[in-house]
Amino acid sequence: MKAIPIVVSLLLALSWLTGCQREDLDEPLKLSGKVFIFNYRVAQATYVVTLARNGPLPDPSFVETTFENPAGGAPLVTRTKIFPFWEKVSLESPPVHCVIKDRPYAVSIRILDASDKVQQTIETTLTSSLDQTVMPGKALVVGPVYTPNPEVYGADGTVDYAKGQTCPAA
Repeated sequence: MKAIPIVVSLLLALSWLTGCQREDLDEPLKLSGKVFIFNYRVAQATYVVTLARNGPLPDPSFVETTFENPAGGAPLVTRTKIFPFWEKVSLESPPVHCVIKDRPYAVSIRILDASDKVQQTIETTLTSSLDQTVMPGKALVVGPVYTPNPEVYGADGTVDYAKGQTCPAA
């Protein structure tokens, strides 16, 4: 009779442990970070989204990312191979223009296998804490050693940041 309480205790413990199983195994990647990067030296802004490995992925796998175009028009689409040894996947957009502070921009992520079958979909938004107006219109430096751009810094000492980028109304 002393064995019955022990068996019941073991069964309760096992049922508790099965309740602790991960429920997100169908999500091989998890969103771990997202930010706009404003690189004033080269006068470019980009989206950067980071995903963390959460489970197994088929090899090969790819990420297709669709970024809303802040300047309007067609969305920006990238495709990135995911290597099996990557624990984190960093997704960067092509350069963007006309980013507006505090406005959410849509980002759609699809994880694909070798035959382009969707393994996972992630929908999110990215909001900038800065406005595109913080950027110069031209790169401040050129070349691998950050040589001052002669189009910005004139030989006579003049400076032309050329804020000529026109953006659609918000």
